[in-house]
Amino acid sequence: MASSAEVPSAEVPLVPVTVLTGFLGSGKTTLLNHILTAKHGKKIAVIENEFGDVGIDDMLLQKNTKMQSDEEIIEMMNGCICCTVRQDLIVVLEKLAKRVKAGTLKLDGVIIETTGMADPAPVAQTFFVDDMVKASFKLDGIVTLVDAKHVEQHLDEEKPEGAENEAVEQVAFADRLLLNKVDLVPEEADLQRLEKRLREINKFAPIRRCQNASVALEQVMGIRAFELERVLEMDPEFLTDSEHEHDATVTSVGFELCGELNMERTNAWIAALLRDKGIDIYRMKGVLAMAGCDDKYVYQGVHMLFTGEVLGPWGDAPRVNRLIFIGKNLDKPSLQSSLEACLESK
Repeated sequence: MASSAEVPSAEVPLVPVTVLTGFLGSGKTTLLNHILTAKHGKKIAVIENEFGDVGIDDMLLQKNTKMQSDEEIIEMMNGCICCTVRQDLIVVLEKLAKRVKAGTLKLDGVIIETTGMADPAPVAQTFFVDDMVKASFKLDGIVTLVDAKHVEQHLDEEKPEGAENEAVEQVAFADRLLLNKVDLVPEEADLQRLEKRLREINKFAPIRRCQNASVALEQVMGIRAFELERVLEMDPEFLTDSEHEHDATVTSVGFELCGELNMERTNAWIAALLRDKGIDIYRMKGVLAMAGCDDKYVYQGVHMLFTGEVLGPWGDAPRVNRLIFIGKNLDKPSLQSSLEACLESK
């Protein structure tokens, strides 16, 4: 937990961060090009989390670059920032944070692009474990671009024993799915079938169709995926206990439980669960009602790491606990019974 000295002042609020992921060829660079050249009136830092070639077109950089420095922080003509990360991501975030706190840089948000073959978890974990990052930035959401034409072959790809299917993980981690290149899939039935399959992997992430990665900035930033409003905007069928006949090992399990939870037992249960099963739990998110507390608690986890934050009071709203797990080998009856054991009345 960060000390009071690490909490930013009201004049320097936490900068929201979007993690942009998606398999190779899904359209991430195209989307970033739109953001870097659009007249949206926002100051955005775009960080390419790549160790190979720069993902943004060289021609775009030549035409739109306003300022370059030895730190590889590039200011675009529309005021945005493009950073090529060939070093630790935390180092670049520290540089940005220092400039923000010094008043020499104003940021409305940060977008971090992961590599096409990457599991987005390590980037997300940065915002859970590093004190400086937590004191300056807030993870706003994970947005995954999906290539409607080719994604299924990646989802079906047979991996060597012990290897992870990155395409599946990118879908599982998403707070929002942008189904791109829908113009390359002319049959509506095929798109509906693909959307159904994506929901089998991740039931709660809204799906938005697009072409040429053309979406409003509001679909990428400011989605508030880790706050109460986003959790309550889940698909109404999200908590439905539906069965799917498919071979996918990544599934999502949701619970809705009335009553109040004992905070000590709940924290111990989540800590033990992520310690023992964390490798199989890609995402965990919940809005929980704790006994003796007037405020809502939002819990979120990435693999073996989790954190919680207090939101506004429950007021007259029903104190209903909602908890979501996405991952492999999820034993729903066991998870439900252990969650119920945390109820104050138990």
